[in-house]
Amino acid sequence: MKNKWRVSLALLLLTVTGAIAATPPVAPTVEVNPAVRLEVIDTLIAKLNAHYVFPDKAKQVELVLRQHQREGKYDRVTDGQQLAKQLFDDIDGVIHDKHMFIDVSAHPVPPDDAMPPPPQTRAEWEKQVPPAVLERVLASNLGVEKVDHLSPNIGYLEISSFGPVFLVSDKFAAAMNKLANTDGLIIDLRNNGGGGEDSVALLISYLVDGRTRLNDIWERATGITTQYWTQDKLDGKRYGGKKPVFILAGPDTKSAAESFAYQMQALKRAKVIGERTWGGANASRPYRLSEHFAIFIPSKRPINSITHTNWEGTGVTPDVAAKVNDALAAAKVLMQRQVHGDAPRATKDH
Repeated sequence: MKNKWRVSLALLLLTVTGAIAATPPVAPTVEVNPAVRLEVIDTLIAKLNAHYVFPDKAKQVELVLRQHQREGKYDRVTDGQQLAKQLFDDIDGVIHDKHMFIDVSAHPVPPDDAMPPPPQTRAEWEKQVPPAVLERVLASNLGVEKVDHLSPNIGYLEISSFGPVFLVSDKFAAAMNKLANTDGLIIDLRNNGGGGEDSVALLISYLVDGRTRLNDIWERATGITTQYWTQDKLDGKRYGGKKPVFILAGPDTKSAAESFAYQMQALKRAKVIGERTWGGANASRPYRLSEHFAIFIPSKRPINSITHTNWEGTGVTPDVAAKVNDALAAAKVLMQRQVHGDAPRATKDH
């Protein structure tokens, strides 16, 4: 498996646990012996049973892994990457959860309680993020790739990630101020690797007329379901809930980006155009398995108050099917018909 540990750790510090866009470093070489194999497997089973969002599935994994142990399937594995891959493949045979993965780190994996809680303010975030990452992120567009007009009356917003809400709120406000007077909006999430649910809720807040219930979140640790709602106070101009909104999506629309598309679709606030999305809904966090092994276990799941389910394993099904590379062209035609009538007008290419 690719080494996602340091990448994912940085993403957690960014509160962008679902983002997949970063390039993984070269996989390390970690040797394993019988004692390490036993520690990794025993701890893995214990952590899954304690934290996985579906306890019955965790028990099924335990049965499979113990059977493979008795059969000696892991006895000759001496390479860390090979062990991680084999264990992941065996888990994946039972649990097809997109946010579950096992990783190997050349550096010691910190204990579970050493991971700082997600920052709630920019000041907290700046204390946690390595200086090089801080400088790179603050110099970026924070996932707001393009804010444009395809015609005087049709807006276009391309977002590649849903960064921490305390960083992107100004970007969203500026974007919505620029797009507020358009008669229809196309939001392009075709290359969005995910991010934070707070930012998803913030953007949806701009696109409805008032307080609106969003996904509930059920947490395994507490058994509590928490309701989430849109924000009443916004820094930018509210777009409102009447004007048409199209969302472009495809296989590289992942995690929080899927959440945005799924919720807008369930609310009947937008039409999704393109191909089926990635299919990862359950939120995960890392747990230590041994000095050089970690597992990311989904321990929370969204439950939509309208559909009473989510998009895990299925992805978001588009309302209008189109090849992902043709989705923008299809959306332009449909939006022009809806905004201007049947006669298409010339628009800028993107």
